[in-house]
Amino acid sequence: MRSERRLRRLVVDGPVTGGTAVYLWSVRHRHSTEDPCQEVLTLHGDGRTARLVFRGGEGRFVPDGFLHSGCVAVSGQGTLNLHEPGVVRAFIDEAARRGLLPGAGSGPGSAELDGWELFPAVAAGRAADD
Repeated sequence: MRSERRLRRLVVDGPVTGGTAVYLWSVRHRHSTEDPCQEVLTLHGDGRTARLVFRGGEGRFVPDGFLHSGCVAVSGQGTLNLHEPGVVRAFIDEAARRGLLPGAGSGPGSAELDGWELFPAVAAGRAADD
């Protein structure tokens, strides 16, 4: 059985990331008694951690018994599978393009980002690739 928390390796090479970078990544589901369910894409690279958090809500969907693990969707904008390396790469590229990943050369750090802010650009880019 595949564990949602296993770390997978992704090598990213390109101008957006400033050369070659290696990321370990995982996807997990979080529950809260006060907030909606969340799907979390965690990226580990160069001693830094970034968590892209997708909170379920009005028009925003995360796995809650109806969607498969890793699925995040926005009404009218599409669906993305956070278990697909190409989707993860697209989120890394978009976050790097916006300067949202913990900065290179600034020592250990972490960030928690709203994944929905990146979703429209990533979904549009993935749709254009298909």
